[in-house]
Amino acid sequence: MDVRASEEFEADRLRGAVRVPIEMWEEKAKMPGSELGDPTFWEAAIGALGIDGGRPVVIYDDGRMTEAARVWFILQHFGIHAAVLNGGWPALDTVAGFDIEVGPAAQQVPVNFQARPGSGPVGLADRATVRAELGTSTQVFDARTAAEYAGTDYRKNARGGHLPGARHFAHADLLDPSGRLRTSGELRAVLEAAGFSPRAPIVTHCDGGGRAALAAIAALRAGMPDVRVYYLSFADWARDEICPIERPF
Repeated sequence: MDVRASEEFEADRLRGAVRVPIEMWEEKAKMPGSELGDPTFWEAAIGALGIDGGRPVVIYDDGRMTEAARVWFILQHFGIHAAVLNGGWPALDTVAGFDIEVGPAAQQVPVNFQARPGSGPVGLADRATVRAELGTSTQVFDARTAAEYAGTDYRKNARGGHLPGARHFAHADLLDPSGRLRTSGELRAVLEAAGFSPRAPIVTHCDGGGRAALAAIAALRAGMPDVRVYYLSFADWARDEICPIERPF
């Protein structure tokens, strides 16, 4: 699965790769009241890419890792064995032997796919669940930038700051200088240093889902056994005035 822009996909790609219409997926997944709760839509959308759930799926993006992670989270949520190519498309430049094709791709033949919501290794958390678990053993992993966490960067939100008790670890720091996700040992060390324990549940979030999904992959890679994603993330939280927000000043 290729999650790059359409012009990049047509310029060159792995032979047989299928482009994910990430714009449509992202819009649907963030639709209030719909999110990932419309299995009929997702069965059709995933089946349209030729994915029937019977084979593992590998996803790559332009190297940011967040868009591939977003697709990974959705696919695994519906029961597909999926993995993200570490480093994305740029990582392939250092490896010989891959078969590359260019130009418009052949029309994909749709297949039947039966979704199994919630059957993946990472769970889905909603706003009400996260709010109810504030102050409990659940660890909230804020993968946004330091400015977003501090409330000096609102992005497009009416309120800024962070969830009460949330620990901050920017998604960019999960990657090594080459743009690849750090090793399991490195991730375990940096996450534990940031205060995350493998003995308590973790819920990741960002502002809109992609960085939260990458943080979930990192937590799994670090050996954290109980990981969920608050996919609608801070943008959803900030819209609800009854949801408390902290700022350091």
